[in-house]
Amino acid sequence: MILKVTQELHYTPARIISLVPSQTALLHHLELDAEVIGITKFCIHPSTWFREKTRIGGTKTLHLEKIIALQPDLLIANREENNQQEVELLAETLPVWVTDVKNLSDALPMIKDVGKLTRKINLSVQLVKKIEAAFQQLDSPRKPIRTAYLIWKDPYMTIGTDTFIHDMMTRGGFVNIFSNQTRYPECSIEEIRLLGCELVLLSSEPYPFKQKHLDELSKLLPGTKIILANGEMFSWYGSHLLDAPAYLNQLYEAVTQNES
Repeated sequence: MILKVTQELHYTPARIISLVPSQTALLHHLELDAEVIGITKFCIHPSTWFREKTRIGGTKTLHLEKIIALQPDLLIANREENNQQEVELLAETLPVWVTDVKNLSDALPMIKDVGKLTRKINLSVQLVKKIEAAFQQLDSPRKPIRTAYLIWKDPYMTIGTDTFIHDMMTRGGFVNIFSNQTRYPECSIEEIRLLGCELVLLSSEPYPFKQKHLDELSKLLPGTKIILANGEMFSWYGSHLLDAPAYLNQLYEAVTQNES
């Protein structure tokens, strides 16, 4: 069955499988080491879990038979990051809780809900308070920076206004030049140029942009600042949010430090 957001289990889950990297990191923060028995191949944090926990496929290519064989009493999925059909198939025989996080305002109650489901409510409430305090310390930028955030290459893809990344960009002072679009649209170098882009952020995920890609784009977009960005700080909506505000401040300062 697919659990409702406000629905609590009538038991304390002892065999949890996480289908989402950022929520895996959250479960670790909530001290559920013994309870978590399975994670995806993209759940790289914490590194000990990545090495030791059973991997049950990718976020959109789950090994359904392997999951069922593990006999979990709770699966935690996400509407965007997981394949709907796979989740629905699992929900026919297993309890599945599906999160839907588009911004920080969605992430904070999600964290509390995970705490309720796993009987770690006190830890989850403490985490939310720390995250709220961290975002209150986010510096007010001197001026907005017109920015393109790239997540893929061949073709280039960016992010629209209805994404968690867009919310993090806005909070950091980075104006998304593709805010008139939704989801993850394709884009071209010409579009980036015509939209008056001042900064291109090359995310570390899902496409692993490297220095060579930065060098290539620098030739195509002379005069535009191009920086490699830590994608986890923009898109992981669990315990990573503790560190996101400081990272956003540092990134903004790095972009503007040479301005008069």
